[in-house]
Amino acid sequence: MSVQISGSIAFDTIMVFEGRFKDHILPEQTHMLNVAFLAPQMRQEYGGCAANIAYTLRGLGQECGLLGAIGKDGGEYLERLTALNIDTSRVLLAQDCYCAQAFITTDLDDNQITAFHPGAMNRAGEIGLDGATATLGIVSPNGREAMIRHASEFAANGVPFVFDPGQAMPIFDAKDLSNFVSQATWVAVNDYEGHMLAEKLGVDMKTLARELKGGLVVTRGAEGVEITDRNGTVHIQGLDVSALLGAAPTDPTGCGDAFRGGLLFGLARGASLLDSARLGNLMGAIKVTHRGGQNHVVRPTEVARHLQTLYPDTADRLRSHLQL
Repeated sequence: MSVQISGSIAFDTIMVFEGRFKDHILPEQTHMLNVAFLAPQMRQEYGGCAANIAYTLRGLGQECGLLGAIGKDGGEYLERLTALNIDTSRVLLAQDCYCAQAFITTDLDDNQITAFHPGAMNRAGEIGLDGATATLGIVSPNGREAMIRHASEFAANGVPFVFDPGQAMPIFDAKDLSNFVSQATWVAVNDYEGHMLAEKLGVDMKTLARELKGGLVVTRGAEGVEITDRNGTVHIQGLDVSALLGAAPTDPTGCGDAFRGGLLFGLARGASLLDSARLGNLMGAIKVTHRGGQNHVVRPTEVARHLQTLYPDTADRLRSHLQL
């Protein structure tokens, strides 16, 4: 089994504002917004949706490859990914630009304001599957042409895939998004993105879910996850991270990507959407106790133990896949 991951490979510059955005943004003045946040804490992390997803997915023991691009400053990053046994043979190295860069400011309520420079990501459409073995795929935020190309190639090759538009949604019109939804088996979004997608398509969330062969996955942060398919809607409760892991929530950056790593691990093994989303829910909780998108340690035996505590039936069904 091999999962091919289309998406960004980026550096994240993360800053922490020791206050709350809502206390400094005046709703009646948003038409002339000019606000600055003092952020005394700053660090740079390895990031990008595709690389973050691959990090968790490979940690769980799943073979996977990247469909993306890096810039002239990405040599060490590429070496890191290769050392993690992630297939980078279909990563384009663009020497005429920088890697994609995300500049993220987080407040005390874990709200985030992000500025993103696409850099080499805009070149990712120059590479494709090119005969790669793929049993499952995901199209996450990437260059526009890359997302269109990789979704089309997955569909043409009969590879089921997750469409995860994320922050790339504004670059597509309703026709583009409709094509993605018709090609995809599942759609994974956060709550805000889900409503935006439904609004752009002119449907409600339930109608959107019914149009999908596999179902709709909506993450709601600390409130958990909601999955909807043709059999109805199931809510997966958010986890008490401190009680479960003995560590306080630290940084939400990359939690959605860790969730998708767990989700893909289950789906790659033919697990139900419910079991796969439960595993994703746990992986997001493990990630949130660490800073950055790729600093949490993924130990399958520990994951299995936590699954047994949280979801015994899911643990029984996934036990053999988690190397127990």
